[in-house]
Amino acid sequence: MSEKTLSNNSEILFLYDAKMCNPNGDMDDENKPRMDYDTSTNLVSDVRLKRYIRDYFEDVLNKEIFVTEKAEKAEKRVEQILGRKPDKNKPITEDDIKKISSVCYDIKFFGAVFGTSGGNDHITGPVQFNWGYSLNPVELVESSTITSSFSSGEGVGKDFRVKYSFLAFDGTVNALLSGITELNTDDMGVFDESVIKSIPFNKTRSKTGQTPRLYMRVETTKDLILKDLRDYICLNYKTEDYKIRGIKDISLNLNELKEYLLKNKESVQEIHYWADDALAFQNYNSFEEIFSEFKLENIL
Repeated sequence: MSEKTLSNNSEILFLYDAKMCNPNGDMDDENKPRMDYDTSTNLVSDVRLKRYIRDYFEDVLNKEIFVTEKAEKAEKRVEQILGRKPDKNKPITEDDIKKISSVCYDIKFFGAVFGTSGGNDHITGPVQFNWGYSLNPVELVESSTITSSFSSGEGVGKDFRVKYSFLAFDGTVNALLSGITELNTDDMGVFDESVIKSIPFNKTRSKTGQTPRLYMRVETTKDLILKDLRDYICLNYKTEDYKIRGIKDISLNLNELKEYLLKNKESVQEIHYWADDALAFQNYNSFEEIFSEFKLENIL
């Protein structure tokens, strides 16, 4: 195995909450928060989460990224990097892909679709996320009409927000694909920290009010592919009607997750984690206490 690749797979659990904001607007529905109205579940796309992370790479870490506002289309970004526009007569080559990947940090993790004709048109990234969803029933703020301070009424518009949403994402890191983008353990260390810090970094008006609460990346040997870790967690409510308004109204139950990981303990190499001090755990005082049987690495 090359030192430029990962030796182990990982499963990621990332939790953050959103209070009086819009975690992910649906452009097809007046930019309302994405919802499964049958279950009152708030939804957030994997594209939205990756946008947070990419913005952190670019704006805080000063990394070049592929999916950037510097180019509206993927093919234009390819042209910027290569200094030429690939076409059927001169398509993207393997050397071109290596050059693009070496320049654009986000490709190491998420891969890329180049949008060009002829030759190789994409790279599959080793890091993938599912859509996120809320662990609690979510209510929308009743009033959505906003106005500017002008007496003429100019600037009247809609501003849709959730009252409180505790969101959960699941992700995977595929060691076999890490060789394609030369993703290594140092890169994963940067990634772990970036995911956590990318949420509070995004301070646009509609996103202010989001706070990271828990990140854990369970590193496993290649003989084990873990299931979606969200299936083993739940919230305990401190309110009778489930109408929570903040982090103090809930505790996180990781008891089933602990049992699931203990059943696979021989293949679990390490748990990389970070937990917010404000997050309470059911039946335990800390994350470290819950997973004391495992090798732990605190990211921050």
